[in-house]
Amino acid sequence: MRTLVLLISLLLLPGLSAANSGEKKADESAGPVIEYLEMKPAFTVNLAEPKKYLLLNVQLLVEGAEPVEKIKKHMPLLRHEMIMMLSGLHAADLQTMEQREGLRLKTKEMITGLLTKIQNPDGFRDVFFSEFLIQ
Repeated sequence: MRTLVLLISLLLLPGLSAANSGEKKADESAGPVIEYLEMKPAFTVNLAEPKKYLLLNVQLLVEGAEPVEKIKKHMPLLRHEMIMMLSGLHAADLQTMEQREGLRLKTKEMITGLLTKIQNPDGFRDVFFSEFLIQ
């Protein structure tokens, strides 16, 4: 009897796992597209002090296929404004985690403001620094 139950269980197991994977795929495809857009190439800007520069890699968190395309379209404007904002900074103002988080929030506000001027900023969620080097 045990053997019969085990045999039936083994025969039904692949069918159950296939049915569950189909449900997951349907749920995943129904959800919104969330994408990290890298602002390529990484930013390298001169800081206010002589012979000091900042290397910064920025990722934008965007939700929805349409906002992703709109942000890609306006990437040159966003990069320009980022360079202008970063190039006047002092190295002493970027040393602590709090100062770097403040820069991240300032960057997010600046990008949200630009997107509001040129289009609806819906879909833009956040900014992350994936590389941060002061030399």
